Amino acid sequence: MEDLVKKYSSFPFQLRSAVWEITLACCFKCAYCGSCGGAARENELTADECDSVAAQLKQLGCRRVSLIGGEVFMRPDWQSVVRSLTSRKIKTCIITNGFRMTGPILAALKQLDIESVAVSLDGVRELHDTFRQHGSFDRAIEAIRAIAGAGIPVSVISALRSDNAPRLAEFYEIIKGLPIFAWQIQACSPMGNAQKNKVDVAFDAASVIKFVRRTAPEAPFLVGVADNIGYFTPEEGEIRGRSGAVFSGCSAGLTALGIDSIGNVRGCESMYDERFNEGNLRERSLMEIWTDENAFAYNRRFTPELLTGKCAVCPYGAVCAGGCRSYDWFTSGKLYENPLCARGK
Repeated sequence: MEDLVKKYSSFPFQLRSAVWEITLACCFKCAYCGSCGGAARENELTADECDSVAAQLKQLGCRRVSLIGGEVFMRPDWQSVVRSLTSRKIKTCIITNGFRMTGPILAALKQLDIESVAVSLDGVRELHDTFRQHGSFDRAIEAIRAIAGAGIPVSVISALRSDNAPRLAEFYEIIKGLPIFAWQIQACSPMGNAQKNKVDVAFDAASVIKFVRRTAPEAPFLVGVADNIGYFTPEEGEIRGRSGAVFSGCSAGLTALGIDSIGNVRGCESMYDERFNEGNLRERSLMEIWTDENAFAYNRRFTPELLTGKCAVCPYGAVCAGGCRSYDWFTSGKLYENPLCARGK
């Protein structure tokens, strides 16, 4: 291990962030859930194993971890997992559907020194409830107010499909009065339940980008698109939440990784396919997996010559690298050609 640690000190790919699914258990079975949440997996990582994972993330210099499910709060020892991260000074965010937010959970969150909580809210009431369950929109709004009221920074994440993307302006009028610090808008990827249920995820990315450009300057919170919407339209530099921020290519396996609830490691938790598993933490250490010369080859060995379709002739291809690797794969079966690119539209 000492040799690996020494190797990592000069390794070209330094880990900075991770998304960690700590359970697949969920109170919903959303029609478009990419991970098919519902029941917990058999043999999910134990509390001791999670503490070891946190220690390994710290060893690699990981600065920020987003905890996801399923539903994080469905895991009985979720507090222990959070504490294993925050006690090591790793900035920790929890992503939740907000449905199970209770007084005891809020009280625990206040004691755990988390960075923020993000609540999934996908559109106006009828759209949100149709794909989740009746009453889930109102419960999410209540959760947002309760979390903010407890002094915890809270944001909203919205996943766009063909039905809710055209109604972003209407949705904004509903949420602009909420006590949130940010609103992240991302594309719903056709993986997991979305793929099984043939959910129509297509939408006009150019219209969404223009909406964000118009809305961001006036909004009482940060508004930005995620890495699976773009790229390098005239609005780039104004649509990613921070002034001047631009997309610099998929970070999976370069500075970011994903971990699932049984210890599988992949470049991104949105690359939800066994073919992208680089190893399991019950079999190899995170240091071994991350520094494996053959791991994450789809990004670590990227060259512009791999680009296909319009991406192959795009002047930004070498920087953009074909956009979001996960969205590319699940929409087209290709890794280096993005169907949602809004350039020229």
